[in-house]
Amino acid sequence: MQYDEQKVQDFMARMVGEFGAVASAPLIALGDRLGLYKAMTEQGWMTSEQIAERAGLAERYVREWLAAQAASGFIRYDPDTARYQLENEMAMCFAEEGSPTFIPGFADCAEAMFRSLPKLEGAFRTGLGVGWHQHHPSLFKGTERFFRPGYAAHLVDEWIPALHGVEAVLKGGGAKVADVGCGHGVSTMLMAQAYPDATFVGFDYHEPSVQRARELADESGLGERVTFEIASAQQYPGRDYDLVAFFDCLHDMGDPTGAAAHVLQSLKPGGSWMIVEPFANDRLEDNLNPIGRVFYSASTMICTGASLSQEGARALGAQAGEARLREVVTAGGFTRFRRATQTPFNLVFQAQA
Repeated sequence: MQYDEQKVQDFMARMVGEFGAVASAPLIALGDRLGLYKAMTEQGWMTSEQIAERAGLAERYVREWLAAQAASGFIRYDPDTARYQLENEMAMCFAEEGSPTFIPGFADCAEAMFRSLPKLEGAFRTGLGVGWHQHHPSLFKGTERFFRPGYAAHLVDEWIPALHGVEAVLKGGGAKVADVGCGHGVSTMLMAQAYPDATFVGFDYHEPSVQRARELADESGLGERVTFEIASAQQYPGRDYDLVAFFDCLHDMGDPTGAAAHVLQSLKPGGSWMIVEPFANDRLEDNLNPIGRVFYSASTMICTGASLSQEGARALGAQAGEARLREVVTAGGFTRFRRATQTPFNLVFQAQA
């Protein structure tokens, strides 16, 4: 084998950074679960002893964690005083769950991906699917926490107003909304809080997620206004919905065209289907970037297997792109399909009969 020694060395230098990124994921999860980031938020410069005391943890472990965080550039270290600081900007990413840049939810998802390695090894050999329900519960928790900041930042203020005629209907009173593939119901509840005169029901085939959504609705005081039911995208009950919403889930479905057909017959005349999907260009080569890297990786470990585990096994993947999504939606009977808006991480579509 002939090779360029310098290319190998340059690549290995890059891989050192990759190793650090992988190794940092469980440390982010620890900092989140143990309250270390919160213990440092708005506290200025602190010693490891002060941080450990504030978090109620063993100092020696905390000191090593701090060193790793400083080496990653997540926190600052002052060698003259042996003190550490979590800047406010980093606290927005690591400690503030209401922040649009909150990160630790992805560390939960990463844990689930690693735990699913044995299942994925088998699936690669057989071509069989790995259902959403077959993953570790950290995936369900992580998905809620990872997507919630983006939904909170954009759903009510930007996405719904970008849909022709929908916001007026939701504000007008008496509107019916179905949130299909709702998971823990974050999107359902955000809409319900914004539009108190509309009725909302969330559907998901995954019973533990539906149970958790009900708990969260009760905790937030929405239990009497929002309901959650166990149902698939092809079989959820009800008709005459003014709006049906699919958040980051259409590509996970085995028969997305069948889901589209069911949405169509469940909508009120003039109703709309809102489809939120991961941002993707239509050509693979145009997705070879940091965002595409994250989504293709998650799609390999989670989304593709979820679809292959279901009837139809379409396996669109998390980087389906507008053209393939348009094909799916129009094959289900919709005649109007438009990109309503987008963010660096999401595409938002509106479909109508």
